[in-house]
Amino acid sequence: MNPSTLIGMVASCLLLASVLFLTAESPDSFLNLPGLAIVLTGTMAATFISYPLKEVVRVVRLVGLVFRREDNHLRDDIQELVDMARLWFKGDVRAVERALEKTRNPFLRTGIQLVIANTKEQEILDLLRWRIARLKAREHAEAQIFRTMAAYAPAFGMLGTLVGLVNMLEVMDGGSLADIGPRMAVALLTTFYGILLANLVFKPIAVKLERRTEERLIAMNMVLEGISLISRRRLPSFIEETLNSFMTHHQDEIRDDGEPSPVLDPMQDGSHG
Repeated sequence: MNPSTLIGMVASCLLLASVLFLTAESPDSFLNLPGLAIVLTGTMAATFISYPLKEVVRVVRLVGLVFRREDNHLRDDIQELVDMARLWFKGDVRAVERALEKTRNPFLRTGIQLVIANTKEQEILDLLRWRIARLKAREHAEAQIFRTMAAYAPAFGMLGTLVGLVNMLEVMDGGSLADIGPRMAVALLTTFYGILLANLVFKPIAVKLERRTEERLIAMNMVLEGISLISRRRLPSFIEETLNSFMTHHQDEIRDDGEPSPVLDPMQDGSHG
């Protein structure tokens, strides 16, 4: 399981436990099934109206991505690119093709296949950038579903509050507290449920998916840069140093308070080899 998601779930459970057991005489005071049904049913109904069915069905799979631990294959991709660059620099096309059969990155595979097919560099970059843009648009739309749900949930919480208040007003004149109490609970708890679901479930999932997309785009742009360098027949050592810069983490890109890092000579490329 993703460790940050696990920490968030534990913190959420502690928050809810403190609300239920420390601020109320009975935890049942915060359980109101009609109010919860109003929020959940209304949110899902509005979401189905807003998006095509196939996009809403993907919601279940997307929730699973939030809980699953994402393995970072950036170093593996760098090593594969460098190995293929060495083979390509030697002119061993058959060895490059054999290496492609083992790679599990389809984006990398497509780029190298275009290189060994002697496709022009600009055409390769145009195709790969189009695939990056397509992935970014698709995954942004997926995260947007949860942002939409986060907007709908509080609105339907307020709708439940209005329903509860109307029902309470109907019995207020001749009703007893036993009649008024449940209706007041619906009025208050639906807003509670709407805000809770929006800010503790739907919006965090959207942020997590957006962050995942950012990391995937960084990896794809790294592969794009490596394929561009291979297409220009840069030296494998230069390609390796360039790609390793994607793995370097700096607290401040303007000034380094520690020891100065070694500077890569930009003249170390294939134009002199």
